[in-house]
This record gives sequence, structure tokens and C-alpha cells, in this order.
Amino acid sequence: MNFRAWYLVHKWTSLVSTLFLLMLCVTGLPLIFSHEIAHLTGASVEPPKLAAEPGAPASIDAIVADAQKRRPQDVPQFLVAEADEPELVYVRMAEKVDSEGLTAFYTYDTRTGEFLSEYPLGQGFMDLMLRLHTDMYLGLGGTLFLGFMGLLLGASIVSGIYVYGPYMKKLRFGTVRRDRATRLKWLDQHNLLGMVTLVWLLVVGITGTINALNRPIFAAWQATELAALAAPYRDVPPVTGFVSADAAVKAARQAHPDKSLSFMAYPGNGFATPQHFVAFMNGNTPLTSKLLSIAVIDARTAQVVASGEMPWYVSTLMLSQPLHFGDYGGMALKLLWALLDVLSIVVLWSGLVLWWKRRNVTAEQKLASLQGAPVAVAAE
Repeated sequence: MNFRAWYLVHKWTSLVSTLFLLMLCVTGLPLIFSHEIAHLTGASVEPPKLAAEPGAPASIDAIVADAQKRRPQDVPQFLVAEADEPELVYVRMAEKVDSEGLTAFYTYDTRTGEFLSEYPLGQGFMDLMLRLHTDMYLGLGGTLFLGFMGLLLGASIVSGIYVYGPYMKKLRFGTVRRDRATRLKWLDQHNLLGMVTLVWLLVVGITGTINALNRPIFAAWQATELAALAAPYRDVPPVTGFVSADAAVKAARQAHPDKSLSFMAYPGNGFATPQHFVAFMNGNTPLTSKLLSIAVIDARTAQVVASGEMPWYVSTLMLSQPLHFGDYGGMALKLLWALLDVLSIVVLWSGLVLWWKRRNVTAEQKLASLQGAPVAVAAE
């Protein structure tokens, strides 16, 4: 490709994606600290301190029974846990076990079985930020559209390296010509910050695109590997009545003694089969804690009938999700992610300003200006 082609790719991929990327950077900034903000606002709770640790954990079946008493018209869909807070377990309720939406999300103390809080669904500042960041309130179509913006970001960065790379070599790294025209100062700052944030923008752009495929990726797993696990039980009646989540969790932990429960789907849910619980287990190291293994538990007998690892495409998704928000290295990495996010907002905004001021410049004029030749700017 010649300079004109690279320039046009950079120009139009940047223009098309910039406004949406600005929105993603602005909404993504508080989401980096979502866990901390949830605790500060009371949306999530810390495990309470007990005068004495109980001898045995509370019954999960009793916890689920309490959740059903609170919403007798609904049913439990999932049990959810977090490896870094083993004192807490969450019960996700819905109108039907296979409903896409949820009606309640309850937090319980695993040591005492005490009800702690109900997460405020669909309300508050953080929910607004999350919905704008993930789908702009447009569902799957909005999610896939934002994923496509991530691809355009990648094309913009690669083409920008080609267009401005040779030019930046002429200046010592970090040079901002403050004694020249304001536009040149803005251009130097834009290019400098662009180079500083280049790798980070590529990382969050790629991981954001992968995250946008969350539903299609799990749909592929459900249609292939989960369907294969369910096939031998096609003629077995679905389980009805009481099923013991407590026994299923114990069986899953015995099958994966070196792992912790991440979440468990109830029989009849899209992540399980009509006859089985499916427990998703994660490891206890920084890397394996992001990866999932499964245990398929017969809901009638509490016996593990199958276990294994999730396929590579699901593992890729699970690794990309925390990387997208800097959730790998504690607060230090989150602060770095926040700083790079703010710098990226400056890059995107300055790029818009530069384009607006020079929106009628042709590729040939741009090349001449980068080479230091006099430029006759087209009349506006």
C-alpha cells in the first residue's frame, strides 16, 4: 500500500471509531474500579467479622431456600462465588431457570448462612456506565457494533504507525514544539501520547473485541460441547422438585480439589442440562483463577458424570475479560490502566480537533507537510 492508501485508512478508521472510543474510554474509567466503587456505595458488602469462626460452613440448600422465600414466584438460576472472598456466595434468581434476565441477586455469608444484601439491579451510576460500555442499551447488536469499533481502532493504530512513524523518527522522543504554531504543538502532543498509549490501546481494543463476542462464544460452546454432554441423557426425563445444590457443590469440589467454585448452573439452565448441575471451577493462581474447568453433576444422585476443561476459545475470552479492565495486578495495575485511559481520552480528543482544523487537507498535502515541504491548504 502507498502513503495515500495508508493515510485514508488511518483517517477514516479514526473518524468512524473515535466518538465511540471516547465514550468507551470515559465509561471504562469508573469500571476499572467497579469492585471498589461497589463496596464504597454499599452495592456490594464486605464479609462481616465474626467473634468466632463457625466449625462448619452453612448449608447452601438453606441459603437457596431463603432466597426462594424472598421471591417465591422465582427460581434459582446460578450460584456464584469469588475466589478472593470465600466467605460470600451469591444466588441469582429469575422468573424461569432458562430465562436470559435475572430478577434478584442476593449475597449470603457462607459461614453462617446469613442474608447480607440484595444487589440493586438496573439502577445507579455504575449500571449506566456498564450498559453504555457493553451494548449502549442495544443488546447484542450494540455489543457487536462496539466490538467492530475495536477492530477499527486496531486498523487506525497500525495505519497511524505507517503514516507518522517516519515523521516521528525525525524528532527526539518526547519533543513538543511549543515555540511553533498551536496546531503543530497539538500534533506533537497527539503523536507523542499516541505512541505512549499505543500498546495499551491495542490491548484493550483486541480484548474489547473478544469480550464483545461473549454471547456468541458461549453459544458455540453450548451448541457443541454442552450438547454432546447432554446427548446421552436425551431420553431421561428432566429433573423436577427439590435438588440439592449443597451436594452438587461438594461433588464438584471433590472432582476438582485444587480449584474453587466460580459459578454453578441449575438443571434446565442454558449452561447446564435438564438432568444435571454444571459447576464451573477456577484455579487458585493469578493465571488459573481466570480459567474454567467444569464438573457435570447428576442432580438426582449428586454424582459427577463428566469433568474437563473449557475449550480454547472460551479460555481466550476468560483471559481477555480481566485484562481489558486491568484486573490482574491489584490496585497498582488498575491505577496504571486508569492513567493510560485518561491519556487515551486526550489522544482521541486531540485527534478530532486536529482533523477538524485540517479536514480539507489531501493525502498529498499531508505527505508534503510531513516531509517538510511548503503546503498549500485547500480552501474550506
